Amino acid sequence: MENREPLKPFLLAFPGPLRDRLVAAVLSGAKVSTSGLLAEYEVEKEELPPVGERSALIDSAGREVAVVELTEVRVLPLGSVDERHVRDEGEGHTSVAEWRAAHEEFWHGDEMREALGDPLFTVDDGTMIVAERFRVVERLM
Repeated sequence: MENREPLKPFLLAFPGPLRDRLVAAVLSGAKVSTSGLLAEYEVEKEELPPVGERSALIDSAGREVAVVELTEVRVLPLGSVDERHVRDEGEGHTSVAEWRAAHEEFWHGDEMREALGDPLFTVDDGTMIVAERFRVVERLM
C-alpha cells in the first residue's frame, strides 16, 4: 500500500460480532448502504460526511480493512426507509419491518444510549436517520 493521508474511520456498529458481520458483508459486496442516527452526529458535533469522501472501514480489532467512498448521503425520517435501502444494507432482512426491528434493538441498546448520553433514548417514525450509500474502492487486507 502506498503512503497516503490518514483516512477517517468508517465504523459500523460497535466492536464485536455485529461489526464483524457488517464488515464481512461490505467486503463481500452485499452491503452497500448503512444507516445511522442524525442524533449521533449532533452529540459528537460532527458534520455529515460529503459525497465522495473516502474513509477506512475498521474491523473489530481496529484494523483498516478497506477504503470506502460515499456515493450518496440522505437524511430522512425513519418511517420513510424503503425496501431498496433495506436490501442494500445487505444484512439479510426480508422486509422494512424486520430491518426496523433489528435497528431499533441496536439503537435502544445500552451502548448506543450511553453514546448518545440518553439512557431512555427511543426512536419513532419521525426520528431522523442518515442513510449513506458507499462503494469499496480498495481492499487493504
